[in-house]
Amino acid sequence: MTEDKPQPGDETTPSSEELRERVEATREDLGETVEALAAKADVKTRAREKTTAVKDQVAEKTTQVRSQLKDKAEHVAHTVQDRTPEPVRTKAAAATEQFHDKAVHVAELARDKAPQPVREKADQGMQAARANRGPLLAAAGALIVLLVVRRARRH
Repeated sequence: MTEDKPQPGDETTPSSEELRERVEATREDLGETVEALAAKADVKTRAREKTTAVKDQVAEKTTQVRSQLKDKAEHVAHTVQDRTPEPVRTKAAAATEQFHDKAVHVAELARDKAPQPVREKADQGMQAARANRGPLLAAAGALIVLLVVRRARRH
């Protein structure tokens, strides 16, 4: 039986230049391996990256859901408006205006008597309400129409 081992003297001895190249290649491979292991072991950075990814996903989903809710609210408002008789819509519009006037009056009274931090929070709430005025008004109008119709059926 013959062995696959080379016989002494059959193999050529690598030159010093080849040995240096092999050593340098081995060092580079080892350096890359160490960097990869260090990246896996860096739990804080990985957690930060995961947190950022989750925040981005949540922001995207929030935007999508907000858009869907706005569209749905507008659709419901149009449907209610189309199905509501004209006298009821007139009464609802008058009630909405009256409610708005009372709300403005109460808000002015509350603003005059509220401390500064409370006023700042109220300003933030008002800005949010102004930013979403259409859906809020549609929901308020639908609620008033529902209450007027319900009241009319009782009497």
